[in-house]
Amino acid sequence: MIAFGLAKIGHQYVLFGIAALICLITFVTLILSPALSGAGRIWEKAAAGALSLFVLAALIVGGVVIGLVIVKYWPEIHELFVGN
Repeated sequence: MIAFGLAKIGHQYVLFGIAALICLITFVTLILSPALSGAGRIWEKAAAGALSLFVLAALIVGGVVIGLVIVKYWPEIHELFVGN
């Protein structure tokens, strides 16, 4: 049943989902885990977790902005690498 459900999904969406999962695992490993282990009290851990979510939001916004710039200026970028 699961394989039939995945048959309707395009391969791009599966790849984007895998990339999102890798990014989330990286965020938890490199940012959230050290922030939570550096705090002692429960309210400090909650504050560190909340601030880590702000870092995640900033990374997402930065990625979207960079992606939009690449999409907008793709002809110029392509010409830069390929030439005339």
